[in-house]
This record gives sequence, structure tokens and C-alpha cells, in this order.
Amino acid sequence: MELQKLRVDVGDGVAQVILANPDRRNAMDGAFFNEIRSAFESLGRDPAVRAVVLAAEGPHFSAGLDLDWAGAKFGGEGGDPGRRREHLLRTIRDMQAAFDAIESCRAPVIAAIQGKCIGGGVDLIAACDLRVASADAAFLIAEIDLAITADLGTLQRLPHLMPAGIVRELALTGRPMPAAEAERWGLVNRIEDDAEAARASARELAQRIAAKSPLAVSGTKYVLNRSRGRPIEDGLALAGLWNSAMMLGADGVETMAARAARREPAFPPLLKD
Repeated sequence: MELQKLRVDVGDGVAQVILANPDRRNAMDGAFFNEIRSAFESLGRDPAVRAVVLAAEGPHFSAGLDLDWAGAKFGGEGGDPGRRREHLLRTIRDMQAAFDAIESCRAPVIAAIQGKCIGGGVDLIAACDLRVASADAAFLIAEIDLAITADLGTLQRLPHLMPAGIVRELALTGRPMPAAEAERWGLVNRIEDDAEAARASARELAQRIAAKSPLAVSGTKYVLNRSRGRPIEDGLALAGLWNSAMMLGADGVETMAARAARREPAFPPLLKD
């Protein structure tokens, strides 16, 4: 797929996915959703990718949904209303699947956020594993001011990242949450001085992850995601099954050999689909 809204490059085990439509403040239209889903599905299958940095060009991370595109896409009338609503439901589910691809990507995803992160931008970064923000970043669950309910993952994912009462306040009022508050409540892992520093910090985290056993990293992400919202015993059973299947592989042997030789371990890539 030829990319118009994104740039993607891979090197030294780390992929960079850059939102590359700064003239529109990286607003999200149909092409964007198709590209972000395709990019992360592809990166998740690529054994050369062990971690991903998601960043954005321009002063702002994302203005969220492109309202011009949405008005044209969803504003039509005529024909059978049931069929129009069924088509709308399928469209929303396709948009949701684009961000699901980030959450299910085999490699952990670290977002580097600067400036405004609005509406769909919050849905996007909520699907990532870690988040680094510049000091000027601000987060807005803005759908309430458009008379709609956030439907791309914010309401489902944020309560697992920060207190539910704060999520309700942000979602019901639409007020901006500055970076310092986002860090205090646990949405943001780190705050850096500016966008360049935030991206560098995200890349440093990605490189640290990329140096670990890819079996252990993918297993950790898988178990964390699948344990969310389930009883503890279910999560423990899943972790036990993963380790009983994977722990005796080459990565465990290499870890012990590297420790004995006092060297850094070198792990082979996972298999390509």
C-alpha cells in the first residue's frame, strides 16, 4: 500500500510510524484508518520489528477525526434508514479495527505525543502500550462537544490506565488534561521538554524493549492484554500456559549463556508469518 497519511521505517529492531499530515493537524479520514490498520498489521507480522514508536509531524499530535470527511461520509440521507445505519455500524467497526491493530501488534508500541491530542487522537494513544509526552501536550476527549459518544476505544481502554472517575470527568466535560495531570493519573509514562525530546525518549524505551527476548516481550504483552478485566486466576493460568510452552526455547538458553559469559544476549527473530 502506498502511504499518504503516514511514514513508516524500520531499523535496528525498531519501527517508526509517523503521522504525516501536519497541514491538517494529522486529522483522521478514511485513508488514515486504512493506512494505520495496514501498517500495524504488517509490522506485527515482521520479525525484524521488536518495538514501534508512534509519533507525529507538526506542532500537534492529532486533531482527531477529520470532520469534513466525517460529514461527507456519515451525513447522507435517502434510501432505507435501516440499511444506512447498518452501513454506518460497519464503518465504525472498521475504524475501531484500525486501532485494535495497534493493541494486538506483536511488538509493543510507544507513543510520542506533542501539542494537542484530541478525540480520535486519544483513542489512538490509548491503544498503545506506553506513552511519552512533551511538556506542552494536552489531551481532550472532545466527542461530547460534538454531541457524540467516543466510540474508538477511549471509553474502554482509559479506565484501565487511569482512575475511572477521572475518565468520566474528562469524557463528560470535554475539558483538556495537560501533560502534568496525565502523568499524575498514569496515562503518560514520561514527560519531556519538547517534541524532539519526547520522540527521543520514546525511541530509547523502544530500543531497550527491542534488546529483550522477543518471545518474552510478545508473551508479556499478550498476557497483559488478555488478563485485563478478567479474574486473577484466569490471568495466572494464561501466563503459566505461555511459559510452559515458550520458556524452554532458544531465548532462555541464550539468556543463561550470556549471563555466564558476562555479555549481552543476542536473540534470534521470531518467525515470519
